[in-house]
Amino acid sequence: MIKSMTGFGHAEAQNENISIEVEIKTLNSKFLDLSLKLPKVFNAKEIEVRNLITQKLIRGKASVSINISKKNKQLSLPNIDQELFSAYLDKLSELEEANGRKFHDSMKMALDAPEIIKYNDDQLAEEDDQLIIGTLNIALDNCNDFRNTEGQTVGEILSGYIYTISEKLDNAKKIEPKRMDKIRTRLQNNIKELTQSVDYDQERLEQELIYYSEKLDVNEEMERLSIHLQYFLDTLNSTADSHGKKLGFISQEIGREINTLGSKANDSDLQEQVIQMKEELEKIKEQSLNVL
Repeated sequence: MIKSMTGFGHAEAQNENISIEVEIKTLNSKFLDLSLKLPKVFNAKEIEVRNLITQKLIRGKASVSINISKKNKQLSLPNIDQELFSAYLDKLSELEEANGRKFHDSMKMALDAPEIIKYNDDQLAEEDDQLIIGTLNIALDNCNDFRNTEGQTVGEILSGYIYTISEKLDNAKKIEPKRMDKIRTRLQNNIKELTQSVDYDQERLEQELIYYSEKLDVNEEMERLSIHLQYFLDTLNSTADSHGKKLGFISQEIGREINTLGSKANDSDLQEQVIQMKEELEKIKEQSLNVL
């Protein structure tokens, strides 16, 4: 069955060190358009995270947020780079002497300088990394479950549109013999009227009539359209990971045959069926955009 590109996945987990929350939202897109929000503490794993998301989501506009909270922060004392701190103080003293003025609080200014204070919570243990990746996997699976459910609904809608086109095609097949009879009668009358008034080449006339009848014949188009409709349904029910692009290609072929039917119709009843087929095809194209 097909998957929708609309999805939502959420997962939470914790151990004695950290609490994790992962949230995933997806919408339709031609390619994988990933917006990833990672805490700084997990930046080193960004490539691994992106590869995992790409493998599981395949396609769509995806927003993935991973939030990590460390426990027992009060027990983690910061590290102070004393050498760098002293260098900042010396530089501030030089500025004071050069300008003949005293800073209000040189100690605080030096402590607030970049890279002076470093906290231990920018490090994660290996078991923390494993828990985060595991939680991300669960959220991705939940998102894909959501996509499967949505895809089942979209598949039923698409099948309905295909069945409607099939019904219109059956109507067209019933109209076709009557249409050809009307065309044949009209041709005979026109030829009779023409041949009474002018000289003509009988062999050339017969050739032109054969050519004209072949140009009006729509049986091949109807047969190909029927095959494309069945192929569309087979694709909906296949077990492939991604169907959207393939369904798009099949829709193009369906549209090509419907358009040819319309151009050859030369009959109001058949043209009416063609117009209704086109309406259903537009709905198919719109729905297919959300298929993975």
